[in-house]
Amino acid sequence: MAMFGYAEIFAAVLSLFFLFQLLSKRSQRNPLLTEWPILGMLPQILLNLWQIHEYATQILTQKGWTGEFRGPWFTKLNYLVTSDPMNVHHMMSKNFGNYVKGPEFREIFEAFGDGIFTADSELWKYNREILHSVFKNRSFEKFLERLIQKKVKSNLIPVVDHVQKQGVEVDLQDVFNRFTFDNICFTVLGYDPNCLSIDFPKVACEKAFNEAEESIFYRQAVPRSLWKLQSWLQIGEEKKMTQACKVFNQFLRESITSKRKEIETKQQQQSLSSLSDQVSYMDCMTSLDFIKKSCGENEMEEPDVDLLTALIRGEEEKGRAIDDKFLRDTAFNLFVAGRDTITSGLTWFFWLVATHPLVEAKILQEIKENFPAKEEEDMVLGVDEVKNLVYLHAAISEALRLFPPVPFERKQAIESDMLPSGHPIYANENILISLYAMGRSEETWGKDCLEFKPERWISNKGDIIHVPSYKFISFNSGPRTCLGKDLSFIQMKMVISAILCNYSIHVVEGHPISQSLSIVLLMKYGLKVRIKKRGI
Repeated sequence: MAMFGYAEIFAAVLSLFFLFQLLSKRSQRNPLLTEWPILGMLPQILLNLWQIHEYATQILTQKGWTGEFRGPWFTKLNYLVTSDPMNVHHMMSKNFGNYVKGPEFREIFEAFGDGIFTADSELWKYNREILHSVFKNRSFEKFLERLIQKKVKSNLIPVVDHVQKQGVEVDLQDVFNRFTFDNICFTVLGYDPNCLSIDFPKVACEKAFNEAEESIFYRQAVPRSLWKLQSWLQIGEEKKMTQACKVFNQFLRESITSKRKEIETKQQQQSLSSLSDQVSYMDCMTSLDFIKKSCGENEMEEPDVDLLTALIRGEEEKGRAIDDKFLRDTAFNLFVAGRDTITSGLTWFFWLVATHPLVEAKILQEIKENFPAKEEEDMVLGVDEVKNLVYLHAAISEALRLFPPVPFERKQAIESDMLPSGHPIYANENILISLYAMGRSEETWGKDCLEFKPERWISNKGDIIHVPSYKFISFNSGPRTCLGKDLSFIQMKMVISAILCNYSIHVVEGHPISQSLSIVLLMKYGLKVRIKKRGI
């Protein structure tokens, strides 16, 4: 027990013991945030945890977009919280080297391993360099295009059509969860678990992934000593975290082992069939060349390649072995980047469009004007086609502004510094950036900042207005800007256009809309809708 620190444990337990008594006698001096003796500001944070992003936005608005959070005494649950764009620009770009994820972040996000989201310094650069060569390659874009088109035609549309024919309610968030899980599994692992089908099968690894993310969020809301104690005792959220990671890690380990055997078998077959005077297929290619050919960027039809295969073969041809831990950590990070963020974006988008019929009408009009000859019901637009949909792009951007898939970002300062807002930063201090609050700033977005208004993104010439990433930070900012930003827009446009052209979405009356307590901004109760076929 000494490993946790007696003072921290005492403060944490005392916080919980007196919590309900104190909440009933809250100070009226500040209805939003009060700092209690011993307990700090934690009681009111826990009281408002169910609406934490809205609550944080109210606090930051009151404090001029930057303020301090003080946790219980003798704990390290202290943060500087900001949503000031100039502070963000300073930390993310101008003084990027001084603000890192840090060891505390990696401890909380230990499920991510040493992947690109948690890594710093040279390890981060190595991760980013490898993934950049893939994501920014035109051939990978075409590979993703074929994958999405096939999945939409073969699974998504049939499920949506089945639901509308049955006339039953469906959780659209669950549909997107399954759709994106299948996609990311095939993209990363070359394996389609077929989560999305009309019988909605239960998939243990998909459920485990969701539970792990919820537990990570919990770790950031309570003192470190408390979740460390729960982890040691294996109770509460920490027990759920351990079990979830065990299931998902087993799934990844089996996938990696299977992939290595598959690659080894293929190499042996190639070696046996090749002539002695020929150079083997792999020896004459760079890793990027391999990805290009495997994604079909040549006249001959080459098989599509998953990222796991590309990573293993790419490193092998450089004479370097790539260990299973690196592959596991990379895969886990890509699952978060390529699955949950897309699910979040699509779910909130369809809710907004369903409750804003004029926006829906403009999207449909734009698609009709650009593609008047598209008459097939199962037609799915391609990459080059969706790039022409300016209003749809603006509507997606507006949805991401209001509901950023990752609602907060965490940083740690290496050395002392001064933010543009005038707030001092001390060495090793933790900073929380509220992306959610940034999208609701009148100073940045105007007095209509709470409105869903895609027109704010379109210039008088009809082009998308460029908004600096430190103001529109849904895809991060500076050197850590999301590598998959363009691919995310492409995927969402393909899915949205395929559904909206054929079906109208109606939110079930009385269905509660609230945010889940997770590191990704999902709907707590899902998005229950009824689907109707559009008239021809």
